[in-house]
Amino acid sequence: MSMFLALFKCLRKGKYFILILLSVSILAWIASFASDIVREVPNTLLLWSKTDKPTKNVMHEQKPGLMEELSSRKPHSDASTPSLQKTCPLRSPFLLGSVRLSFEPSLTMNDVESANSKLIKGQFQPDDCKPRQNVAILIPHRNREMHLLYLLHHLHPFLQRQQLHYGIYVIQQAGSSVFNRAKLLNVGFLEALKDYNWDCFVFHDVDLIPENDHNLYACERQPKHLVVGRNVTGYRLRYQGYFGGVTAMSKEQFSYVNGFSNKYWGWGGEDDDLRIRVGIQKMKVVRPPAAVGRYTMIFHKRDSGNAVNRNRMRLLERTRKIWKNDGINSCLYKMLSVERTKAYINVTVDISETNGQN
Repeated sequence: MSMFLALFKCLRKGKYFILILLSVSILAWIASFASDIVREVPNTLLLWSKTDKPTKNVMHEQKPGLMEELSSRKPHSDASTPSLQKTCPLRSPFLLGSVRLSFEPSLTMNDVESANSKLIKGQFQPDDCKPRQNVAILIPHRNREMHLLYLLHHLHPFLQRQQLHYGIYVIQQAGSSVFNRAKLLNVGFLEALKDYNWDCFVFHDVDLIPENDHNLYACERQPKHLVVGRNVTGYRLRYQGYFGGVTAMSKEQFSYVNGFSNKYWGWGGEDDDLRIRVGIQKMKVVRPPAAVGRYTMIFHKRDSGNAVNRNRMRLLERTRKIWKNDGINSCLYKMLSVERTKAYINVTVDISETNGQN
């Protein structure tokens, strides 16, 4: 009996041994199978990579020189399309501050164009960064060719040092009717927007030359009056509410006030009318520091076709009543020509009252 029990114990221990042996065998088989799979995966990936390479080579064989041609192409340089590079700094490193102005009698348009080689059809954009604003400069004009030449001579390098994308539009009034500065600026606003979706508009008299390039030709949250002082007034503000000469307004700000009135024929009143419109919209006029907002006014006699507007005070009394229907939404004119020179875009229009104008 004791022998039977001892045999039974041996068999039971042997059973456990057999189970252990089977388990070890199974684990060894699993490890071996996994190793085979791991070895197959790189082989499969290698097969995929080898399969891809001939496809790429086939493309090169079908289109010889295509990649070389594409890599050699440079983006088309068009001043109407701002650069897609990094944004220009808030303060340009090229600013000089106060600059000395010159008015050489021998200056020609060829001189202006030669000195500004990067201009393209009246526009400029920096090639090393993306400008923060796109600015249209609008200049009303008639029979002031030398003044225009002096302004372009100084204004182009002035604006380029500010790293702006800008275009200069000269709006020429055709015919001999009384000059209407405000209406020409309305025309300039409407026509410039057909070229490009400008952010900012600077309304600029042809006889005012900026002296300090820290006077930024860019728009702010409020309409900006840039002419704090000029040489002929001892660099003092003409009067507290003065809003003429050179002003900057965003597209939205100018649209809110419905632009300038079209009714100011002759000299005076239109800038005061615009200031009233700004006030109606609860906007405030901002200015640069007096030491920065300095201009030189080119001396000239008053034009025969730009006599003082004797009706300006009566018109100013009506501004609050008629501004919604008198402005860019009612500006009628006849387009005569658009000429895109290297230095500016020349827009010639007929705004005479006999042409059905306001």
